[in-house]
Amino acid sequence: MDDRFNTIAGWTLFGGIVALGLSSLSGHYFLADKAHRPHEMGYVIEGVEEEAAAGGEAEVPLPNLLAAGDVAKGQAVFAKCKACHTADQGGASGIGPNLYGIVGKPIGKHVAGFAYSADLAGHGGNWDFANLDAWLKNPKAFAAGTKMSFAGLPKGEDRTNVILYLNS
Repeated sequence: MDDRFNTIAGWTLFGGIVALGLSSLSGHYFLADKAHRPHEMGYVIEGVEEEAAAGGEAEVPLPNLLAAGDVAKGQAVFAKCKACHTADQGGASGIGPNLYGIVGKPIGKHVAGFAYSADLAGHGGNWDFANLDAWLKNPKAFAAGTKMSFAGLPKGEDRTNVILYLNS
């Protein structure tokens, strides 16, 4: 082989490597703010996205939450309620009624002499786990004319823990 051929081939190879390196370097410099990973990792599973968009996260059934609930955590979450309620046996009602022994009692009639709203007093039924869960999730949805201004507990675990605390 000719020495001149090797020189031309070497410079051509060197030029290609430099061009590749500069291309890569400029790509990192000018496109540094764009992510190199997809926004959502994984495979698309048909039907799952529509369900998530329609209802958000699937709600865990109340019996499953009750089985995993914790009375001590419920007492801690109940601290939010203590501004208006007590849960002591024989305790006086505050802005809201005393909640001791409320599970299983009639809705809107648990504490004699307490001024419940007409909607809550006329609701009917008893404070079972399902009704307490619905009430704690959104009191205004449970009884539209309620006097209680609390927005509710959005987390199912928090509601369940409070229910177990009130039942203890």
